[in-house]
Amino acid sequence: MKKIVVTGGAGFIGSGVVRHLNNLGYFDIIIVDDLEKGRKWRNLVGKSFETIVSIHSFFDWLKGRESEIDAYIHLGACSSTTETDADFLLENNYHYSVRLAKVALGHGSRFIYASSAATYGDGTRGFSDDHDQLEELAPLNMYGYSKHLFDLWMKREGALTEAVGLKYFNVYGPNEWHKGEMASAALKMYPNIADGKAVSLFQSNDQQYADGEQCRDFIYVKDAVRMTCEFLHNTAGGIYNIGTGNPTTWNQLIEALFEAVSRPTQIDYIPMPKHLSKQYQNFTCANMNKTKEALASKAECQSLKQSIEDYVVNHLRGDITW
Repeated sequence: MKKIVVTGGAGFIGSGVVRHLNNLGYFDIIIVDDLEKGRKWRNLVGKSFETIVSIHSFFDWLKGRESEIDAYIHLGACSSTTETDADFLLENNYHYSVRLAKVALGHGSRFIYASSAATYGDGTRGFSDDHDQLEELAPLNMYGYSKHLFDLWMKREGALTEAVGLKYFNVYGPNEWHKGEMASAALKMYPNIADGKAVSLFQSNDQQYADGEQCRDFIYVKDAVRMTCEFLHNTAGGIYNIGTGNPTTWNQLIEALFEAVSRPTQIDYIPMPKHLSKQYQNFTCANMNKTKEALASKAECQSLKQSIEDYVVNHLRGDITW
């Protein structure tokens, strides 16, 4: 390949993609991101790339260079599920993506972009990545809707035959320190767990689930990154789920964290806030059939126990990026 553009390349999944590409021998990487004032820059330490370009000036930088880019991995977006500024989300997550897709597809570049499991809404319509069912989905928040709009645009344009949209489920792992409230539960709960304190989980708001038995498809970032980059090496087109295909309860996640620090599990169940209850997903689990067809063994994931142990021992304990 000539050059690979990674938008959101200093972020959580993006910086992992840069790490994985370096491990595969790719160094002609253009990172597009906003480093802002936090610690996101630390995610780039030790990685090799050609340059960093601001998201605000990227299209100016790109003029005249379009033919040099073999592939775009578009991960840059506002990922806050609680963001209420709809205009901002539309501009940042939808219009920016449309503009980038037009450039990439217009010049024959591989285009891989991040969609989201948030597009599935409450899950009552299932978690199938069959893009013939896109119009049936009903996201619960504006973030999910902004991602859904771009999926629909790609379908209308007929671009899903050649481009790839990835619906990431609950990703956790190293390089998420900068995400604040949007960081994974594993990161936010680790300090209490390491100190031997109890952690809090929401009580169930659905009689179908006991407290802590609500389920998520938690996927380790190293597995999500490997799957993402594998689409650079095939010609698959369409929307694909990026998850494990295995539902994990919150109780199981917490037990794995306590086990990783060799402490007994301590959980306090607290009432779920009313505003959150209205848009809370009690169950998510990726249908991975199509992804496994496209990626074969590359779609296999570590067990929850293995990935949590790696996260705790090799990253959280020493505040070590990946």
